[in-house]
Amino acid sequence: MDRLNAFIDRTTPVLLGRLKRLVGFPTINPPGEDYEAVTGYLTRELARIGLSAQRFPIPGKLLRSSLPPSQHGYPRYNVLGKLRAPGARKTIHFNAHYDVVPVSGAWRHGNPFSGAVEKGVIYGRGTADMKGSIASLLTALDALRQTRTKPAMNVEVSFTADEETDSFLGARWVVDEAPIRPDYAIVMEGGEGDEVCCGHNGTLWLEVTVHGRAAHGSRPQDGVNALEKMAALVSALGAYKRQIARTTFVTPEGKTMRPTINVGGVFSCGPGAKINTVPAQATFSIDRRVLAIEDHAAAERGLRAFLSAAAKRIPGCRISVSKVSENFACFTKPGLPFFKAMAESVKRVRGRPTVFNVSTGFNDIHYFAQHLKIPTLGYGPGGEDIHAVNERARVKDLVASAKIYANLLTTFEG
Repeated sequence: MDRLNAFIDRTTPVLLGRLKRLVGFPTINPPGEDYEAVTGYLTRELARIGLSAQRFPIPGKLLRSSLPPSQHGYPRYNVLGKLRAPGARKTIHFNAHYDVVPVSGAWRHGNPFSGAVEKGVIYGRGTADMKGSIASLLTALDALRQTRTKPAMNVEVSFTADEETDSFLGARWVVDEAPIRPDYAIVMEGGEGDEVCCGHNGTLWLEVTVHGRAAHGSRPQDGVNALEKMAALVSALGAYKRQIARTTFVTPEGKTMRPTINVGGVFSCGPGAKINTVPAQATFSIDRRVLAIEDHAAAERGLRAFLSAAAKRIPGCRISVSKVSENFACFTKPGLPFFKAMAESVKRVRGRPTVFNVSTGFNDIHYFAQHLKIPTLGYGPGGEDIHAVNERARVKDLVASAKIYANLLTTFEG
């Protein structure tokens, strides 16, 4: 292990170079930019460090049936790498997504895709979520090759599209369609530092449209103001927040989680809007986070029923509700040998006791844990200001994650 750690320390500039290169591909989703370029680079890089690597384009028919027309011109790709360990009985799969959320605001180094390094921190969209994980894993695998260290298990690696939307053409496609046969999986986010992720919340995303009636702005009494009705409906949702907050889930680390909703991440008026017109339509989004102990379908029914009842109590409030997307929660009690091995690797590298967390955000753990029914955990270098201005990751955490991956690969045989 000392040889691996020494190699990773010595090649930290290479790790940062990989991450800077990855950040430089502005893989913004939506719509899905630069996917071809970044997956070409990743396929070549996996092959360069000794894995068999293949890039899988998503068939056009599936793409068109899954994405809105505005994204049909943006092809999707998933990358799969494999490393065979002679004599190994089991296979471990590492997964990471390469897409990132859009950018806004004034960034510390100007360009949000610069990958600029300053005082032990690397800045740029995707450094923390989650191209940093990709760079750390590539470094760990390169360390095995360069030091001629055999992994204890066969290795599979997938770099996937569209996690920042719904993963349907990314991790979901890999799990359902790609030639993989893992016994264990690590989705390289959700846990960081001394925390290993053993589950995550689910999401239910709804769009609520309030239907009014247009009128001249000088005679508002002739119309039905959709914005006013929307405001009353959003206010009524305060009771729903209090209602669902009574449900609790205590995680293995002792934290109490409660369901949440976020209202209005996206909101808009309808067509024909003008300052001197009574708005005939108003639309807002609801992000409902579903605990691992909740029934997802029941959570959706409950929210829809509440919206319907609240609208009926507001005079003249007529609504329609549509589902934007959903992702299912998952949780595995961390008593399995695989979880214990990961905790030991984290402790060995970081020098502190490891705890297991459940992530409030969703990730792709559930595709491996629920669809493939295999032990799956989350761990990566993480970072700060994820999805925000000046997203960044600490170099020491990137290096530590590479060492942790390498340690697990050489100590756990399954």
